[in-house]
Amino acid sequence: MIIDAHTHIFPPLFRDSREAFFADEPAFEMLYSKRSSKMADAETLIQDMDADGVDVSIVFGFPWRSAENFKQHNDYVIESVSTCPDRLIGLSCFDPVSSEGAVEAERCFKAGLRGVGELAVYNSPLTDDIIIKMGDVMALCRDHDAPVLIHTSEPVGHQYPGKQAITLKQIENLILTYPDNKIILAHWGGGILFYALLKKGIKEAFRNVWFDTAASPFLYDPAIYKTAGAIIGFEKILFGSDCPLIKPGRYFREIASTGIEPEHVKKIKGENAFYLFCNKRPDKMTGNGAHS
Repeated sequence: MIIDAHTHIFPPLFRDSREAFFADEPAFEMLYSKRSSKMADAETLIQDMDADGVDVSIVFGFPWRSAENFKQHNDYVIESVSTCPDRLIGLSCFDPVSSEGAVEAERCFKAGLRGVGELAVYNSPLTDDIIIKMGDVMALCRDHDAPVLIHTSEPVGHQYPGKQAITLKQIENLILTYPDNKIILAHWGGGILFYALLKKGIKEAFRNVWFDTAASPFLYDPAIYKTAGAIIGFEKILFGSDCPLIKPGRYFREIASTGIEPEHVKKIKGENAFYLFCNKRPDKMTGNGAHS
């Protein structure tokens, strides 16, 4: 079974009338002001999944500032998961510092969603104040044994929309503040995984931390798969496409080019996500198993 752990879906209203939602939503405008910036509804995502042999996708919306917007978007995720329960697993999403975040997360848990994310702060560093304000949501997710997906980016290198002013120290502070939460750091965790080679402190902090591959073809050489696996263990890597930004097939070709052992590829492409989102061991995976 192949599980894509990082995909975005939008209701047709947000997709087709995006300009109407730019007011008071600077992050949304930054990422989607260009018509070439791809937005997909659930039906389109499933078509892409079928084209590349993906069995299940983890789906979520956008971290809107407006409670009205994020509730409407989460409702669409709930509806999509309800319509396609064998293909989609949903996360709730909202501004990580919203005063309504914990209430919204609980509402979505009751509606069948299985985690929170992708939480992102695009226009600010991940300050201590922001990390503390996430406390109620993190406590709720801990109590539900549910993963939290956090947007991260590299503190060096080329600029692009969505690259936040974040430091590795801030990412470290986040995972040290919430050591009992299952945390997924998107986009290879901004590279913090390489510091697991330090003799003290960091590797132990990664006990409940996983890293997804979202946007990897735009960011890293394919060698990162084998390198990251050697440093943090292949059981810590989740295939995530960031679809519709990049189609899954491009990742599969990159992974195949690295010569990673088949058992490690299975972990990356599905087994690790199955454990995280279904709370079951990989040997309990069901399905036709046709995709690998």
